[in-house]
Amino acid sequence: MIRVLLADDQTLVRAAFAMLIGSDPEMEVVGEAATGLEAVALARSARADLVVMDVRMPELDGIEATRRIAADEDLAGVKVLVLTTYDTDDHIVEALRAGASGFLVKDTRPAGLLAAIRTVAAGESLLSPGPTARLIARVLSTPRAPAGPGPGALGMLSERERQVLALVARGLNNTGIAENLGLSPLTAKTHVSRIMGKLGARDRAQLVIVAYESGLVVPAGGGAAGH
Repeated sequence: MIRVLLADDQTLVRAAFAMLIGSDPEMEVVGEAATGLEAVALARSARADLVVMDVRMPELDGIEATRRIAADEDLAGVKVLVLTTYDTDDHIVEALRAGASGFLVKDTRPAGLLAAIRTVAAGESLLSPGPTARLIARVLSTPRAPAGPGPGALGMLSERERQVLALVARGLNNTGIAENLGLSPLTAKTHVSRIMGKLGARDRAQLVIVAYESGLVVPAGGGAAGH
C-alpha cells in the first residue's frame, strides 16, 4: 500500500486527487495539507511514502517544503512528486535541486497521476524525455551554486557510467538505457545505482541536475559528452 500525502492550497484539487487515489486498491491518502508548513508536519506525523506537492502554496512554498522533507533524516524514505504547469514553470528545476523525485503536469490524465505515483514510490524519477531536458537545460544555463554533488565528481565515473548518466539526464528509464547501450535492463539499473553511490545522489532526479551542471549534457541540440 502506497501512503500518499496531498499538498495543494486548492480544496477542489485535493478532493479530486483524493477521490482518484482512493479508487486504487494499492494506494491510500493519509493526509491533506493546504500549506507548505502543513505538508512538512504531516509528512512526519502521517508517515507518508510519497507527497504530491504543489509548488505555489501559502506560508511555505512547495520548493522549501520539499527541501525540508529531503533534509530530514527521519523522512529519508519519503518521495516528493511536484505539481507544475510544465514548461511555463521554471520552479521545477529548483524543486529537483531541493530533492523532488520528479514532476507532474497539473492537467495530467487520471491514469497518468496514478502511474506517476507508482513510478516515484518505486524509487524511479519521473523525468520525461525531450521537453524535460530542454526545460532543465534552459534554467541551468544561468550559473549558480549547485545543491547536490559537485560537477568535479564526474571524474570518479568510468566512460560507460558517463554514458549511462547522460541517458539518465535525457529522461530514459533503465529499459531505454539498456536499449541504447546494448545492455540488459538489470545491468543498466546496476550502473545507475553505482553512479548514485559514487556521486552521493539521493535519486535519479539529482543525477539529471549533476549531468547538466557539469556540462556532461548540454542544452538541446548540443549533444552530450562521453558519446
